[in-house]
Amino acid sequence: MRLELGEIKIKDLQFGDTSRIENGTLYINENEIREIVLQDEHIKEVKIDIAKPGESVRITPIKDVIEPRVKVSGNGGIFPGVISKVDTIGEGRTHVLKGAAIVTCGRIVGFQEGIVDMTGPGADYTPFSKLNNLVLVIEPVEGLKQHEYEAAARMAGLKVATHVGKLGKDIEPNEIKSFETKPIFEQANEYPELPKVAYVYMLQTQGLLHDTYVYGVDAKKIVPTILYPTEIMDGAILSGNCVSACDKNTTYHHLNNPIIESLYERHGKDINFMGVIITNENVYLADKERSSNWTAKLCRMLCLDGAIVSQEGFGNPDTDLIMNCKKIEAEGIKTVIVTDEYAGRDGASQSLADADKAADAVVTGGNANELIVLPPMEKVIGTLAFVDKIAGGFAGSLREDGSIEAEIQVITGATNELGFNKLSAKGF
Repeated sequence: MRLELGEIKIKDLQFGDTSRIENGTLYINENEIREIVLQDEHIKEVKIDIAKPGESVRITPIKDVIEPRVKVSGNGGIFPGVISKVDTIGEGRTHVLKGAAIVTCGRIVGFQEGIVDMTGPGADYTPFSKLNNLVLVIEPVEGLKQHEYEAAARMAGLKVATHVGKLGKDIEPNEIKSFETKPIFEQANEYPELPKVAYVYMLQTQGLLHDTYVYGVDAKKIVPTILYPTEIMDGAILSGNCVSACDKNTTYHHLNNPIIESLYERHGKDINFMGVIITNENVYLADKERSSNWTAKLCRMLCLDGAIVSQEGFGNPDTDLIMNCKKIEAEGIKTVIVTDEYAGRDGASQSLADADKAADAVVTGGNANELIVLPPMEKVIGTLAFVDKIAGGFAGSLREDGSIEAEIQVITGATNELGFNKLSAKGF
């Protein structure tokens, strides 16, 4: 499959009388957005705001971040099985509003939503501080169940992102990037002298409110399978989970997976990038054994020389990570794992809940337990009411002056396995 991503650079975001893109500025009609969100009877109110890079703004609690995109040519549409009809995507051209994002925000349903600061030390830990963010603070109707609220907020973000993405359909992109992965035998024969490498993409599926969707299907219900990388770039995988903020792969992360981008950069140079194997992170041992067995089997079927494995979340999924690593290595395939660490505030604790001697090539996202002080911001979008309760916060985290002392896991995307640091692993 060959996919062209036409990047339309968004340098500024403003409210306007009509929604449009002019000279790199994205103008949004607030009433249009409100009407889209309030079509859902589960949502009582939405507050719409803008946060730009460098502003003294704090956004919390964040649920999802979505990059606006639109299909220009090729099969299907963005977010198939959820917004668009079910069709195989990953070919043709897609236009991307690069530098813009839709952020959904609202009261927490557990303890695992997070914070984004647009300036200050916290901004250095999240990719979303660099974006022009249209923020939707969503208030549900009274008595709505937690999972129903999350579903309503998720759909609101996807609908608005789709609406905004369509503004770029007829805009000439500033840059066009091309990505291609061929059918397996063709791909293997294209660079026969280079090591064949695939990416094992572990998706969060630990239960209610810990969901990821593949073509609209809850990934708990799948067995490991192979996708073209371009399918993922085109919106085949969506976030639907409430794992700790630093670990959460938002929809934006899936659309802009830096491991996939890095492998494409090295494709034809020092590796032959064969594609992506997606697998899940279920909670029962039998499911973990089944998925890791299938993952290793698919790696063997592709005749791989190397594999990169990333996980989402921590603790329970550490077992899936190590199972995958151990079994892929047992097939004679060199394996690199990508993970963050929970090593205690002093860094002295065991970093992962599981371990094996086969896991001898590791890319770390850092220690999520490390303490950070976030200075007060002039403006808060959302509410600070949950700062002491979210994962990484504690009683007294929110200080009287509006500053926050907490573990860096409170920051959305902080030590994320897809934390937008280009890979330089030499584990192969």
